[in-house]
Amino acid sequence: MGSALLKGLSKAGSHTLTACDLDPDALESVAEYSSTTTSDPAVAAEADVVIVAVKPDIVMHVVDDIDLSADQTLVTLAAGVSTDVIEPHTDATVVRIMPNLAAETGNMAAAVTQHSVTDDVRELLDDVGEFVEIDEQQMDIATAVNGSGPAFVFYLLNAMKQAGVEGGLDDDEAKTLAAQTFKGAAETVLQSDQSIDDLIDAVCSPNGTTIEGMEVLWDSNADEAVVDAVSAAERRSKELAMESEDE
Repeated sequence: MGSALLKGLSKAGSHTLTACDLDPDALESVAEYSSTTTSDPAVAAEADVVIVAVKPDIVMHVVDDIDLSADQTLVTLAAGVSTDVIEPHTDATVVRIMPNLAAETGNMAAAVTQHSVTDDVRELLDDVGEFVEIDEQQMDIATAVNGSGPAFVFYLLNAMKQAGVEGGLDDDEAKTLAAQTFKGAAETVLQSDQSIDDLIDAVCSPNGTTIEGMEVLWDSNADEAVVDAVSAAERRSKELAMESEDE
């Protein structure tokens, strides 16, 4: 996730970006997108906005290793680790975000803690996609919807692609049609004033092909399976939160 953010921000062209990692291979993979690369956390900690993009079980170790002042901002991406857990360990303003991998292409969906978000963080998020400001108590469900959500969409997209292949399209043709269909449908939802149900109705001509397929979906448990997947991801985010509070 850290590299996706870095790549997306580099395309904006208005940021000085320092990448920090102890793994030289990881640094090499993002060197072309960074103004500076370093294995020294103290160097990265000189930035106005410091983004800690590590797994939840080590985020506190990283925060404890960097010395930030009150005029800096510390942004964390760790699922389940709340701002009030981190705040006693730093003088910086702590902002928690949950972005997703589409930051790399400038199409990110992100959630950010409304009580602590700063204009600097808003500017960064604006450069890589769309974001919503939410109460931190809603961060677990946001983590499930937009953080884990791309994997669920990839799964559904792949199913549509496979249907195309089974119908006679070659793999690349089916992938392009399925991916662009998801992309176009998502953009339509974002730009339209109509509800999603109304948009479905708009595609479904009476006795046509779409409503024939929709009847299959309406009669299935497909929507319940998606809800269950999101609920499972939300539940795991809450478990991670409890684990971080116990440490």
